[in-house]
Amino acid sequence: MPSLPRSPFGRRSRAVVEAQPDATEPRVELVEAPGLRWINIERPRTIDMAWLEEHFDFHPLDYEDVRSRNQRPKVDEYDDYLFIVLHFPRYDKRVSRLNAAEVDIFVGPDFLITLPNEPLQPIEYLFERCRTNEDIREDIFAKGPGYLLYKIVDDSVDASFPMLAKMGNKLERIEEDIFEGKGEEVVRDISNVKQEIINFRKVVRPQRAAFRDLERNKARYIAEDLDIYFEDIIDASERVWDMLENYKEVVEGLEATNESALAHRTNETFRVLTAISIIFLPLTLIASIFGMNVRVPGEGSIHAFWVIMVVMLAVVVGVALFFRRRRWL
Repeated sequence: MPSLPRSPFGRRSRAVVEAQPDATEPRVELVEAPGLRWINIERPRTIDMAWLEEHFDFHPLDYEDVRSRNQRPKVDEYDDYLFIVLHFPRYDKRVSRLNAAEVDIFVGPDFLITLPNEPLQPIEYLFERCRTNEDIREDIFAKGPGYLLYKIVDDSVDASFPMLAKMGNKLERIEEDIFEGKGEEVVRDISNVKQEIINFRKVVRPQRAAFRDLERNKARYIAEDLDIYFEDIIDASERVWDMLENYKEVVEGLEATNESALAHRTNETFRVLTAISIIFLPLTLIASIFGMNVRVPGEGSIHAFWVIMVVMLAVVVGVALFFRRRRWL
């Protein structure tokens, strides 16, 4: 199994951030306190990976997984460290779509390395708080790498709840639009929400097994009295999944309700048109009879014209009243 070399970073209680905007220099961010250091490399490039390989002797397959863009969530255990791959939902405003953001994590006895392939606000926010607030940094880092790992994962999982709340609000607006007669307009909205739910489920489903593996393999890096924290992550993940299951049923119900409403309105339209056609059918028959090129009673009489008009009006009123009584109109 691979062994880790002595850290090139000194033991300092203050926060340190190394960020190089130059493309020829590694873009490495570091926060450390006595006994623990957190290294964050966002969107690792080739030069960043070279820096990581130079300073840490991780397994080559792990480096290959970091470079890969199609890794499933998993937890690999080694003698000296854990390698964790997790996915979290991230809304991409450029394409107006919810995608999966991958974060690769190395956890050892005195270090934690995060390598997100996309900007993840919970990780950025926690890193910045640890960097700028010494009290928060000392409080989190003093509990070891396991607790820091818990904070990173827990904050990232909790970030799903605001997204789910917005999704729930969309479903409520869609329901209101359906019953306000906007069925045709909400078809696209229902399709968009269904796609979001499907993408969200793709992210969360494989993650559940990874969290259970993480809960089983975290013993070396967290004190026994902190076991409940990782159970809290599993609980939060299950709540996210339950909400997605509920939203899936709701959106399917809304889709069926909208289709029923559209079909009902279509049937109403056809019923009215059919009733109008039947009402005017006797008028067409009368007009056809008296319009034939043969002699008919009253031909050439102005009084006959008005008699026919009265009869036609009476037929219209009589048929309309009949339909009204039968509640066909």
